[in-house]
Amino acid sequence: MQEREPCWNLRPEIPLASIRGFVILAPMEIFLSICLGVGLSAACGFRVFVPLLCLSLAAKFGAVPLTPAFAWAGSTTAVIAFGAATVAEIIAYYIPWVDNALDSIAGPLATVAGVVVMASVLTDIEPFWRWTLAAIAGGGLAASTQLATTKARAASSLTTGGFANPVLSTIENVTSTVLSIFAVVWPIVALILVIGVLAVCWLIIWFVGKRVLKFFRDKPAPPVVTA
Repeated sequence: MQEREPCWNLRPEIPLASIRGFVILAPMEIFLSICLGVGLSAACGFRVFVPLLCLSLAAKFGAVPLTPAFAWAGSTTAVIAFGAATVAEIIAYYIPWVDNALDSIAGPLATVAGVVVMASVLTDIEPFWRWTLAAIAGGGLAASTQLATTKARAASSLTTGGFANPVLSTIENVTSTVLSIFAVVWPIVALILVIGVLAVCWLIIWFVGKRVLKFFRDKPAPPVVTA
Protein backbone atom coordinates (compact mmCIF):
# COMPACT_ATOMS: atom_id res chain seq x y z
CA MET A 1 0.00 0.00 0.00
CA GLN A 2 1.30 3.44 -0.92
CA GLU A 3 1.93 5.68 2.05
CA ARG A 4 -0.25 8.78 2.10
CA GLU A 5 1.43 12.12 2.45
CA PRO A 6 0.29 14.01 5.57
CA CYS A 7 -2.37 16.62 4.88
CA TRP A 8 -0.36 19.29 6.70
CA ASN A 9 2.49 19.26 4.20
CA LEU A 10 2.52 22.96 3.32
CA ARG A 11 5.10 22.54 0.57
CA PRO A 12 3.99 19.54 -1.51
CA GLU A 13 6.73 20.12 -4.06
CA ILE A 14 9.22 18.92 -1.41
CA PRO A 15 8.93 15.18 -0.71
CA LEU A 16 8.64 14.32 2.96
CA ALA A 17 11.02 11.74 4.35
CA SER A 18 9.48 9.43 6.93
CA ILE A 19 10.51 6.53 9.11
CA ARG A 20 7.67 4.25 10.28
CA GLY A 21 5.16 7.01 9.71
CA PHE A 22 7.08 9.77 11.54
CA VAL A 23 7.57 12.73 9.22
CA ILE A 24 11.00 14.31 9.42
CA LEU A 25 11.60 17.00 6.83
CA ALA A 26 8.68 19.40 7.25
CA PRO A 27 8.80 19.65 11.06
CA MET A 28 12.55 20.27 10.93
CA GLU A 29 12.10 23.03 8.36
CA ILE A 30 9.42 24.67 10.49
CA PHE A 31 11.55 24.35 13.64
CA LEU A 32 14.58 25.92 11.95
CA SER A 33 12.42 28.75 10.62
CA ILE A 34 11.13 29.42 14.12
CA CYS A 35 14.68 29.36 15.52
CA LEU A 36 15.73 31.81 12.80
CA GLY A 37 12.84 34.13 13.61
CA VAL A 38 13.48 33.89 17.35
CA GLY A 39 17.15 34.82 16.95
CA LEU A 40 16.43 37.78 14.70
CA SER A 41 13.54 39.01 16.85
CA ALA A 42 15.64 38.98 20.02
CA ALA A 43 18.40 40.82 18.15
CA CYS A 44 15.89 43.56 17.22
CA GLY A 45 15.62 44.43 20.90
CA PHE A 46 19.28 45.46 20.94
CA ARG A 47 19.41 47.19 17.55
CA VAL A 48 16.39 47.61 15.31
CA PHE A 49 18.12 47.65 11.93
CA VAL A 50 21.06 45.26 12.40
CA PRO A 51 18.86 42.10 12.18
CA LEU A 52 16.89 43.61 9.28
CA LEU A 53 20.13 44.23 7.39
CA CYS A 54 21.38 40.72 8.15
CA LEU A 55 18.08 39.20 6.98
CA SER A 56 18.07 41.35 3.86
CA LEU A 57 21.61 40.29 2.94
CA ALA A 58 20.84 36.62 3.60
CA ALA A 59 17.73 36.82 1.41
CA LYS A 60 19.63 38.71 -1.29
CA PHE A 61 22.17 35.90 -1.61
CA GLY A 62 19.58 33.13 -1.35
CA ALA A 63 20.59 31.88 2.09
CA VAL A 64 17.17 32.51 3.65
CA PRO A 65 13.80 32.07 1.91
CA LEU A 66 11.19 34.74 2.57
CA THR A 67 7.42 34.67 2.44
CA PRO A 68 6.03 36.26 -0.75
CA ALA A 69 4.72 39.30 1.15
CA PHE A 70 8.26 40.12 2.31
CA ALA A 71 10.17 39.25 -0.86
CA TRP A 72 11.05 42.94 -1.21
CA ALA A 73 13.38 42.60 1.79
CA GLY A 74 15.85 40.71 -0.40
CA SER A 75 16.14 43.47 -3.00
CA THR A 76 19.19 45.65 -3.53
CA THR A 77 17.18 48.73 -2.56
CA ALA A 78 16.26 47.15 0.78
CA VAL A 79 19.89 46.20 1.47
CA ILE A 80 21.04 49.77 0.85
CA ALA A 81 18.22 51.27 2.94
CA PHE A 82 18.76 48.92 5.87
CA GLY A 83 22.52 49.43 5.65
CA ALA A 84 22.21 53.21 5.84
CA ALA A 85 19.71 52.96 8.71
CA THR A 86 22.03 50.57 10.58
CA VAL A 87 25.01 52.90 10.33
CA ALA A 88 22.92 55.88 11.47
CA GLU A 89 21.47 53.93 14.41
CA ILE A 90 24.85 52.69 15.61
CA ILE A 91 26.41 56.17 15.44
CA ALA A 92 23.45 57.80 17.19
CA TYR A 93 23.74 55.48 20.18
CA TYR A 94 27.26 56.79 20.84
CA ILE A 95 26.04 60.38 21.24
CA PRO A 96 25.39 61.23 24.92
CA TRP A 97 21.74 61.71 25.84
CA VAL A 98 20.69 61.11 22.23
CA ASP A 99 20.82 57.41 23.08
CA ASN A 100 18.28 57.95 25.86
CA ALA A 101 16.01 59.85 23.47
CA LEU A 102 16.25 57.02 20.96
CA ASP A 103 15.21 54.51 23.62
CA SER A 104 11.87 56.29 23.91
CA ILE A 105 11.01 55.42 20.30
CA ALA A 106 13.08 52.25 19.93
CA GLY A 107 10.63 50.18 21.99
CA PRO A 108 7.73 50.32 19.51
CA LEU A 109 10.10 50.14 16.54
CA ALA A 110 11.86 47.06 17.94
CA THR A 111 8.52 45.36 18.58
CA VAL A 112 7.38 45.99 15.00
CA ALA A 113 10.75 44.83 13.65
CA GLY A 114 10.50 41.64 15.71
CA VAL A 115 7.06 40.91 14.26
CA VAL A 116 8.30 41.60 10.72
CA VAL A 117 11.40 39.40 10.85
CA MET A 118 9.50 36.53 12.41
CA ALA A 119 6.64 36.71 9.91
CA SER A 120 9.00 37.01 6.96
CA VAL A 121 10.88 33.74 7.60
CA LEU A 122 7.97 31.44 8.55
CA THR A 123 7.44 30.25 5.00
CA ASP A 124 6.06 26.79 5.86
CA ILE A 125 3.33 27.89 8.26
CA GLU A 126 -0.23 28.91 7.50
CA PRO A 127 -0.89 32.68 7.70
CA PHE A 128 -2.92 32.51 10.91
CA TRP A 129 -0.21 30.69 12.85
CA ARG A 130 2.52 32.73 11.17
CA TRP A 131 1.14 36.04 12.38
CA THR A 132 0.21 34.63 15.77
CA LEU A 133 3.79 33.48 16.32
CA ALA A 134 5.12 36.72 14.89
CA ALA A 135 3.04 38.85 17.26
CA ILE A 136 3.60 36.77 20.40
CA ALA A 137 7.12 35.39 19.97
CA GLY A 138 8.64 37.93 17.60
CA GLY A 139 7.17 41.08 19.09
CA GLY A 140 7.42 39.76 22.65
CA LEU A 141 11.09 38.85 22.40
CA ALA A 142 12.04 42.17 20.82
CA ALA A 143 10.09 44.11 23.44
CA SER A 144 11.64 42.13 26.30
CA THR A 145 15.23 42.68 25.22
CA GLN A 146 14.54 46.33 24.42
CA LEU A 147 13.04 46.86 27.87
CA ALA A 148 16.16 45.43 29.51
CA THR A 149 18.52 47.64 27.50
CA THR A 150 16.39 50.72 28.16
CA LYS A 151 16.45 50.13 31.92
CA ALA A 152 20.19 49.45 31.85
CA ARG A 153 20.87 52.66 29.93
CA ALA A 154 18.64 54.71 32.22
CA ALA A 155 20.49 53.37 35.26
CA SER A 156 23.84 54.07 33.60
CA SER A 157 22.82 57.64 32.81
CA LEU A 158 21.54 58.14 36.34
CA THR A 159 24.57 56.75 38.14
CA THR A 160 27.45 57.68 35.80
CA GLY A 161 26.05 60.73 34.04
CA GLY A 162 26.14 58.86 30.74
CA PHE A 163 29.88 58.14 30.74
CA ALA A 164 29.32 54.37 30.77
CA ASN A 165 26.70 54.47 28.02
CA PRO A 166 29.18 53.96 25.12
CA VAL A 167 30.28 50.69 26.73
CA LEU A 168 26.66 49.58 26.95
CA SER A 169 26.08 50.62 23.33
CA THR A 170 29.06 48.55 22.21
CA ILE A 171 27.73 45.51 24.06
CA GLU A 172 24.34 45.99 22.39
CA ASN A 173 25.92 46.31 18.94
CA VAL A 174 27.96 43.15 19.38
CA THR A 175 25.05 41.17 20.85
CA SER A 176 22.67 42.17 18.06
CA THR A 177 25.24 41.35 15.37
CA VAL A 178 26.21 38.00 16.86
CA LEU A 179 22.59 36.93 17.38
CA SER A 180 21.68 37.94 13.82
CA ILE A 181 24.59 36.06 12.26
CA PHE A 182 24.01 32.93 14.33
CA ALA A 183 20.29 33.05 13.52
CA VAL A 184 21.08 32.89 9.80
CA VAL A 185 23.99 30.44 9.95
CA TRP A 186 23.12 28.23 12.95
CA PRO A 187 19.49 28.82 13.97
CA ILE A 188 19.50 26.21 16.76
CA VAL A 189 22.59 27.78 18.34
CA ALA A 190 20.85 31.15 18.07
CA LEU A 191 17.88 29.74 19.99
CA ILE A 192 20.20 28.62 22.80
CA LEU A 193 21.87 32.03 22.84
CA VAL A 194 18.49 33.76 23.02
CA ILE A 195 17.52 31.71 26.08
CA GLY A 196 20.74 32.81 27.76
CA VAL A 197 20.30 36.42 26.67
CA LEU A 198 16.72 36.50 27.99
CA ALA A 199 17.89 35.17 31.35
CA VAL A 200 20.53 37.92 31.53
CA CYS A 201 18.01 40.56 30.42
CA TRP A 202 15.55 39.70 33.17
CA LEU A 203 18.37 39.68 35.71
CA ILE A 204 19.29 43.16 34.50
CA ILE A 205 15.69 44.33 34.85
CA TRP A 206 15.50 42.92 38.38
CA PHE A 207 18.89 44.28 39.45
CA VAL A 208 18.42 47.72 37.91
CA GLY A 209 14.93 48.06 39.36
CA LYS A 210 16.23 47.13 42.79
CA ARG A 211 19.16 49.58 42.58
CA VAL A 212 17.02 52.47 41.34
CA LEU A 213 14.46 51.83 44.07
CA LYS A 214 17.25 51.80 46.67
CA PHE A 215 18.71 55.01 45.22
CA PHE A 216 15.47 56.94 45.67
CA ARG A 217 14.70 55.29 49.02
CA ASP A 218 18.06 56.33 50.49
CA LYS A 219 17.92 59.81 49.01
CA PRO A 220 17.66 62.33 51.87
CA ALA A 221 14.40 64.14 52.11
CA PRO A 222 14.42 67.90 51.39
CA PRO A 223 14.48 70.11 54.48
CA VAL A 224 11.13 71.33 55.69
CA VAL A 225 10.84 75.10 55.49
CA THR A 226 8.82 76.57 58.29
CA ALA A 227 7.30 80.03 58.24
